[in-house]
Amino acid sequence: MTQLFSGLPLGLFLLVLVAFITDYSIILLIRGGNLSGTNSYQSLVRSTFGITGFLVLSLLQFLYPFIAMISYNIISGDTLTKVFQRLPGVGPGHILAERHFIIAVSTILFTLPLSLFRNISKLGKVSLLSMVLTVFILITVIIRAATLGPHIPPTENAWVFARWNAIQAVGVMSFAFICHHNSFMIYGSLKEQSLSNWSRVTHMSVGSAMIVSILFAATGYATFTGYTQGDIFENYCGNDDLATFGRFCFGISIITTFPLECFVTREVVSNVFFKGSLNNHAHVAVTLLIVAACTALSLAYDCLGMVLVLNGVVSATPLIFIIPSACYLKLSTERWFQGENRIPCLILIAGVFVMTTGLIMAVMFPQDCSHGAEMFYCATSNLSISPTPLTELLFQNSTQNSR
Repeated sequence: MTQLFSGLPLGLFLLVLVAFITDYSIILLIRGGNLSGTNSYQSLVRSTFGITGFLVLSLLQFLYPFIAMISYNIISGDTLTKVFQRLPGVGPGHILAERHFIIAVSTILFTLPLSLFRNISKLGKVSLLSMVLTVFILITVIIRAATLGPHIPPTENAWVFARWNAIQAVGVMSFAFICHHNSFMIYGSLKEQSLSNWSRVTHMSVGSAMIVSILFAATGYATFTGYTQGDIFENYCGNDDLATFGRFCFGISIITTFPLECFVTREVVSNVFFKGSLNNHAHVAVTLLIVAACTALSLAYDCLGMVLVLNGVVSATPLIFIIPSACYLKLSTERWFQGENRIPCLILIAGVFVMTTGLIMAVMFPQDCSHGAEMFYCATSNLSISPTPLTELLFQNSTQNSR
């Protein structure tokens, strides 16, 4: 979707730039924590900007993962309903094809129980599963770029270098890369808690995420050009079994990612209202309240594109660009625009510009939402793509393993 805002060449450049800024600011965050003697994002901001900064950060740290969880529910509802519609006897009017039912059931059976864990390390195997599924999803998108892309006519000016609303793309990219809200938790889980080890882990993580994002962006846009939806699997035809397998992997991956964001929102609530400590009853009650609120909002609203844009410019951009740079500059003994402070200054200025401009553009030029609609090219007979034996085997095995 970012290429729709920026144009493919500029979009790929911005993707690399946002990845670099993300990598730099994650390390900057831990450096700020070491300088201030703090071990959490909230305590770092409180030590540098007082109670006002603490409350502003707490709001942003709550909003980002909270809105992310809403988007995850939207994706799982959109994605898994189309998976179930490929089962015999399941048509558009079937309960398994109803997004509200799927969101509710996946919440009760999967996301809520996983979110009730108290220790984030318990989700290690779940996170590994999500990474493996991402590889399968990427393979699906690449295969369909080669087999489906040539049958879809490109939109007008599809390969233009840049578009006027490229700033909105930075917000969406920020949403994709941000992990600052749980960086201190991950840093605290390392056996060797040193800046050099953290830098190595960060470079590997952000670098691999950047490569995967570039592959998704380039192959997805090359397939659908201007028709690309906020959820790329909304672009694939309902009778495409390879895409159905990709949807299945995507839905499971999203469900396993949801609890990680719930951990962050619960920690923010704990720090603001419970002095950082939740007893067992409060832990369950807060988790239930957060998950229930996300589920209710995702049932009521289903336009993913606008959710991604607003969360990117309002929450992710200040958490990546503005606050880590501002904290480091406040703690540093050097003057602004001198020595090591030059890059944080530039990132801070860029963050303010992206946040302000992106928010104005999101309000003035809202994105159209074609949720659940079958794309026009799916009606063409030559796009009825037959399943391959490999596709059938992968989908059958994945379905059996999920039972």
